[in-house]
Amino acid sequence: MIEKSYTIIDEAGIHARPSTALVSAITSFKSDVKIEYKEKQVNLKSIMGVMSLAIPKGASVKVIATGDDESQVIKSIDEVMKKEGLAK
Repeated sequence: MIEKSYTIIDEAGIHARPSTALVSAITSFKSDVKIEYKEKQVNLKSIMGVMSLAIPKGASVKVIATGDDESQVIKSIDEVMKKEGLAK
């Protein structure tokens, strides 16, 4: 299991477009991937789940990956967070 925390810097938080980018980046991986905000965890492979968290700017979120390709999942999430200007 690998956990990584991010602080959201996008003015709109994690809204529809970046949610789609995050989900799309990891759907091909076998690992179980969760995103946690305010002690609530959802499947990061579910756009509706991610959107249900309503993650605003300034929020601290944690991504938890468990499985054979967990390190690749975190690398992919890092790339999307940077590319989309979501987190620092």
